[in-house]
Amino acid sequence: MLAEYLPILVFLAISAGMGIALVLIGGILGPRRPDSEKLSPYECGFEAFEDSRMKFDVRFYLVAILFIIFDLEIAFFVPWAVALDSLGMVGFIAMSIFVLLLVVGFYVEWKRGALEWE
Repeated sequence: MLAEYLPILVFLAISAGMGIALVLIGGILGPRRPDSEKLSPYECGFEAFEDSRMKFDVRFYLVAILFIIFDLEIAFFVPWAVALDSLGMVGFIAMSIFVLLLVVGFYVEWKRGALEWE
């Protein structure tokens, strides 16, 4: 039974080794030209100029949440596309309803102004 997992373990070992090797090669061969602009703290689209507990616009959170929601919903397209032949018309109709709900949700958020930056 453990022999069935050997290809997965080999794949994980190779991918971890490649990831570590690429990070090390980038750190060794990458240019190092620090200046004041690169070393300054930067977060959320503006420089940190006050206390970390200061209030800032909630639209940063809204856009992040919308991105996560729509990104996770779009991730359902890949398994559906792979299994479309075996799902038949029922799977196609179910995914069409899902896409319709996704478009309606996007339209509602657009009309509410969640994507506006004014």
